[in-house]
Amino acid sequence: MPHRPVLPHFSTALPHFPPARKTAVETEAAEPAPPRVSAVVVGGGISGLIAARDLALSGLAVTLFEAGTELGGCVGTHQVAGLTLDSGAESFATRSRAVPELIEELGLGDAVVAPVPGGAWLQLAGDDLPSAAQRMPQTGLLGIPADPRAPEIVQAIGRTAAARAALDKVLPVGSLARRETVSLGEVVRARMGEVVLRRLVAPVVGGVYSSDPDVLDVDSVAPGLRAALAKHGSLAAAVASMRASAPAGSAVAGLSGGMGMLTRALEKELVALGVNLRTGTPVAAVERRSGGGWLVAPAAADPTAGATVSADVLVTATDGPSAVDLLAGSVPELAAARPGPGPGVALVTLVVDQPDLDAHPRGTGILVAADAEGVDAKALTHATAKWQWLADSTGPGTHVLRLSYGRALSAADAAAASRPSAVDRKDDDLFAQALADASALLQVPLGVDDVVGWDVVRWVGALPSAAVGHRDRVASVRAAVEKVPGLEVVGAWLAGTGLAAVTADTRTRMTRLLEQLDRV
Repeated sequence: MPHRPVLPHFSTALPHFPPARKTAVETEAAEPAPPRVSAVVVGGGISGLIAARDLALSGLAVTLFEAGTELGGCVGTHQVAGLTLDSGAESFATRSRAVPELIEELGLGDAVVAPVPGGAWLQLAGDDLPSAAQRMPQTGLLGIPADPRAPEIVQAIGRTAAARAALDKVLPVGSLARRETVSLGEVVRARMGEVVLRRLVAPVVGGVYSSDPDVLDVDSVAPGLRAALAKHGSLAAAVASMRASAPAGSAVAGLSGGMGMLTRALEKELVALGVNLRTGTPVAAVERRSGGGWLVAPAAADPTAGATVSADVLVTATDGPSAVDLLAGSVPELAAARPGPGPGVALVTLVVDQPDLDAHPRGTGILVAADAEGVDAKALTHATAKWQWLADSTGPGTHVLRLSYGRALSAADAAAASRPSAVDRKDDDLFAQALADASALLQVPLGVDDVVGWDVVRWVGALPSAAVGHRDRVASVRAAVEKVPGLEVVGAWLAGTGLAAVTADTRTRMTRLLEQLDRV
């Protein structure tokens, strides 16, 4: 049976009657402060920073290890043409209060901004790129329409496919709502048909998850959808009910100055709280102490690593494979739940001087169907059209475009691919591809002479794998971790994609961990 760490209680019992008055010197000598509970957080991405903050605010002495030289992970920044731009996440979902509450706690509430109205476009398959582009329908969930007969849906999929999708209203629910696991693709195909899946859902899912709907667990990427399907009797009605129950307002928001402000605010507060931030220090191993608690060993090859750190509490906030590899020796049950690497993504940012883009020809950006001819990008964000604060900082004629590359392929697709994956392509190759794709998608010619600056950022395995069976993996990890006192595991590989999901899950897990400590 695993040992429980010997941890001091956070409160001190009151005496039965008042003690005699003591001098300040006598009090200090007779009543030393109890030792603080110590914690180590492994991983300095946004989940690790939030975990460290919540623990430090509760009085724990926290050390955070980050293998890289920068904190924040996917909520980071880079410099392009003299501009400080988001290198990863550039917005957050507002249908959850998780991120807004954190932002308010950090004093950034006045910096929250909504995107410019207008929305994104869809680039669908078609010989003529301009005619194959249309505004993104605004009444769906992951591209699933709440009304298959709506004019914009008919325009995107055609009358025949719209009529097939409308059969969803009368088809029996069958086993879709009861089966233990089912993919998002199977649900959409069975209810609304192949064309809805290919032309509406796949571009959205590809943009968000870099994955095919047929491999994604519907309960992981759309929690509650199957329950709503069973309740309302159709997929369209389920989507409509979920949208109606969500808070009003824009689905996303950002920060004036970029989401990197969140990372900087967290880092500043952690320093003020006395958290020991050790960047450039990978962790090589962790081990449970015989008397309870943990030993955390920095990589021996790191000249600044120093000695092994002893802690009462351990939180891993890394990617899934790294977390399992670190903990499997202490928690053997985790080995079977080790996920594969998530899909790799390359983001190409272009800062261009092209006044023709002042008209915002494709709104705030474009999601690209996988079978759209002549374009490799899966999405383009016209950042200066989406965020007024950024447009104000660049001025008329100068525009920031961000193109995303990388889709998860099946083994057969990967074997048949004629070129390397996005994350393996050279920077110059991706730059040339991004120029060509941006020209085609925006219908405005862009040449090398128009480019003021550019950069390529790669995220390898940053997106979690939400394949069928992922929910069971998460449940098995949670069950194994809950048996080990003083341990918690957080991160996108368990919480799901998106800043809102990661923030909410991390804070929930820290609350659970602190409650566990308070019971000791």
